Amino acid sequence: MKTTYASIAATLAIALCATASAAEPKKEMEKCYGVAKAGQNDCSAGPGSSCAGTSKVDFQGDAWTLVEKGTCTSIKTPKGYGSLKPVKQ
Repeated sequence: MKTTYASIAATLAIALCATASAAEPKKEMEKCYGVAKAGQNDCSAGPGSSCAGTSKVDFQGDAWTLVEKGTCTSIKTPKGYGSLKPVKQ
């Protein structure tokens, strides 16, 4: 009888650990232009920049950062809303 209770307890413990450690599914991300602060872009930001962290001004139209899919065009900045394509400013 004690073995049965121990087996049940062990099974429950394993199940709880497995559920607690299950990673959340990764959210889909997309490039969003014109929303990054200077030096906080994720990669190339047009002429004069080579990769992450090289944008020269806040909300540079050709600098992008990854955001959760579907949120880009709702991000408001002093220069307008985020864009899914580079913005000429």
